[in-house]
Amino acid sequence: MTAPRITVNGEEAPISPAACHTTVLDFLRERGLTGTKEGCAEGECGACSVLVARPGVTKATDWVAVNACLVPAAALDGQEIITSEGLASVDESGRPRVLHPVQEEMAVRGGSQCGYCTPGFICSMAAEYYRPDRCVHADAGDSADSADSGGGSGAGAAEGTDAEHGPNGFDLHALSGNLCRCTGYRPIRDAAFAVGTPTDQDPLAQRREQSAPAPVATEYRQDGRVFLRRNTLAETLRLLRERPDAVVVAGSTDWGVEVNIRSRRADCVVAIDRLPELRELRVESDHIEIGAALTLTEIERRLDGEVPLLAQLFPQFASRLIRNGATLGGNLGTGSPIGDSPPVLLALEAAVVLADDDGEREVPLADYFTGYRQSVRRPGELIRAVRVPLPLSPVAAFHKIAKRRFDDISSVAVALALDIEDGVVRKARIGLGGVAATPIRSLATEAALEGRPWTAETVENAALVLRAEGTPMNDHRASAGYRSAMLGQSLLKLHAQTTEAVSS
Repeated sequence: MTAPRITVNGEEAPISPAACHTTVLDFLRERGLTGTKEGCAEGECGACSVLVARPGVTKATDWVAVNACLVPAAALDGQEIITSEGLASVDESGRPRVLHPVQEEMAVRGGSQCGYCTPGFICSMAAEYYRPDRCVHADAGDSADSADSGGGSGAGAAEGTDAEHGPNGFDLHALSGNLCRCTGYRPIRDAAFAVGTPTDQDPLAQRREQSAPAPVATEYRQDGRVFLRRNTLAETLRLLRERPDAVVVAGSTDWGVEVNIRSRRADCVVAIDRLPELRELRVESDHIEIGAALTLTEIERRLDGEVPLLAQLFPQFASRLIRNGATLGGNLGTGSPIGDSPPVLLALEAAVVLADDDGEREVPLADYFTGYRQSVRRPGELIRAVRVPLPLSPVAAFHKIAKRRFDDISSVAVALALDIEDGVVRKARIGLGGVAATPIRSLATEAALEGRPWTAETVENAALVLRAEGTPMNDHRASAGYRSAMLGQSLLKLHAQTTEAVSS
């Protein structure tokens, strides 16, 4: 094994002498790249975002924005990143010579005031700028003028666009994990909707045509601690048998918070995010198998709406920056009762494939959770994949109740999947989050619905049952009474939506 190193803005930089828990953010700042900022240290503000070269969905490489404050530097051994300083072309002295198009638009449209958050915005905007499937409308040439015109809708008023998607194909959700504290979002939105498309001479656009750096085996030791990455699942499982104390990380969107906010340290960290056996997505005749180490963004783009309930979940799961690192395996592995994916997967009747050095077993997700942040997963066992049975229930909805529309933790999460034939509920599956020590199936409500007509009377009676499910508690996010009320309301809302769909 070679000494761990990262290619930063085209130049290799050794990770040593950084500690094993050192984040990419601190690694960069220690090397003078201070455009990358720490605002929250838990992946909520985006001031730390950088671009990472990853295997692409439609190109050989995608430039993906991630929170540098959460990812251990050792996790990017052999990988390639671009910071805000690396976007502009520079002269021989290292001074910027020509601003990147994203930087130029942010400057001329007043998208920066104090400047603290600006480098993070620029990196997230650059990732969207280089997104290969960004669809530019025929009238996108007028977007700059539209952005300056004032009025409520601005550039988003062009045909085929909306308030969150510009005529240049820019999806504002790319910035959902970036917070601005002083300028206000309108000039940032103007800049986003004014950027054009990369030229053929753009080196970062050209870079997309070449393969992303392959994962490398890593063994990085500092101060009695070690960060490890193996090449195969079999090697990793043998390692976990030898080191049952190891902390397993994929996107580090949970572990990174523990390191930063709670000062947790681990003697041994094992990375699994690049294991090929955990990064497959297969659609079979009777199920869909989703690799546990695929990021939510990768799943979203590869499924492309094929599982409508997951398609409803993804935009509400944290932010794009988090979804670029977070995985289903990680969300289930933490066992949090307020994770957003478990209710959806419960409603889909999903199962988890658990693997250890002795083999594999499949466990229905309804039987997986055993207590607060506890599960049937044994020491040395990994979640290899999630299996969603087919066919899917045609009536489905995911309702997330939170204080903010996006990038927030659920107070209550409800996922519903129903088969309704000839006006009768033939099958009902309901997953709940935030109302018990674990994510749960709403078995009593399912029984109250199945075999009964999908009418207002049936739904109102079932909503009363749903309100009594779980053991909701009072905390700073919501009261127990509010949580119960929202459970019942979610079923009433679904009935109203389906009735409207039928009548229209």
